[in-house]
Amino acid sequence: MSPVLWIAIGLLLLRLAASLVLSALNRASVRRHEGRAPESVAAIMDAETYAKAGRYTLAKSRFGDVGEVFDTLVLVLVLVGGVLPALFDETAVWGGAESVWNQAAFIILAGLLLSVPSLPFDWWEQFGLEQRFGFNRSTPRLWVLDKIKGALLGIALGFPLLWALLSLVLLAGPLWWVWGFALLFSFQLLMMILYPKLIVPLFNKLTPLPAGDLRDRLMALGERTGFRASTIEVIDGSKRSGHSNAYFTGFGRFRRIVLFDTLVTQLTPQELEAVLAHEIGHYRCGHIPRLLALSAGMMFAGFAAIAWLAGSSWFNPAFGFPPAQLAPSFLLFGLLSGSVTFWFSPLGNLLSRRHEYEADAFAREAMGGPASLVSALRKLAQKNLTNLTPHPWFSGFHYSHPTLVEREAALQRA
Repeated sequence: MSPVLWIAIGLLLLRLAASLVLSALNRASVRRHEGRAPESVAAIMDAETYAKAGRYTLAKSRFGDVGEVFDTLVLVLVLVGGVLPALFDETAVWGGAESVWNQAAFIILAGLLLSVPSLPFDWWEQFGLEQRFGFNRSTPRLWVLDKIKGALLGIALGFPLLWALLSLVLLAGPLWWVWGFALLFSFQLLMMILYPKLIVPLFNKLTPLPAGDLRDRLMALGERTGFRASTIEVIDGSKRSGHSNAYFTGFGRFRRIVLFDTLVTQLTPQELEAVLAHEIGHYRCGHIPRLLALSAGMMFAGFAAIAWLAGSSWFNPAFGFPPAQLAPSFLLFGLLSGSVTFWFSPLGNLLSRRHEYEADAFAREAMGGPASLVSALRKLAQKNLTNLTPHPWFSGFHYSHPTLVEREAALQRA
């Protein structure tokens, strides 16, 4: 085992240790308040719902820890056991010296094989944990079909994209990574438009929001806030889960508003209008272009790092691969980069929280006060059994949104 491999394993274990410590701190925070909710929380949830939310948080945390330990150990064993180099050697003979498709096949096959060990955890999360707390609406048949569709979709989209990226090395020379970034970022923008049209219908049914008071309210909200979407649709999220959500897809004239059917049944029309006003706030405050620019910058840095690692004489051989092979560098970067980016997640969450506060403020102005948004957020916290007393360190690393107590305080300040 080379020093580089030891460092990689050390980073993986360090991230695991930090994650376990954060989870333990969060569980301790929940237990500290489980007997009696803080005054700021007591107004949001009744005692029975608050107790159930605490049990749900503790169960999710314990299950998440077991899954994370398992996933980390599997990855460590794969890295030291020579599984990936053996797979690379096997696929290398499928094509000639200048072949690219076999290298793309190596990455796809490795990704599929690495996803197999976690399938029992995915199953138990759906039919054990979520079922116990009343959230699961899926069936074993639907779960299996989702996994098969997801794998086939990953192959259908991933293989040609990887083939194109790897081909750039032969076509563009040393600056292949600049063109690779341009290709992948363009693909990301294209998928923002095609996702609701081509991908979502493979898993869910989208139907236009029927005419009526709710649709009239939402369309009027779009008119007075200067936001026009091509359509408002309802997605049958209830076929899998009792959790609820709302989101936008696309951009420009391709924008669509998507509401979960569970959200429509849980909130009043005025509360739904407030939730939509919050989402519109993200657009009107310029958050989407900022996040796209940030994503582009991170992707550009990632491609530069991959090019540097692939061009080095020490990175690939440390994991048993031949030097100057791009496919292994792509795969290894994808598997290991999270152990570094994890430590920067609080910075990303700080930016995201700032955006949430701004979108909340926009919704408050659009609705003529905070009451309807506060009411909606409280209902969603109750229905989703949200943890209202997370440890500050845990929320700093894992929460892209402020806690509900923080959001309510900010809404009431102005």
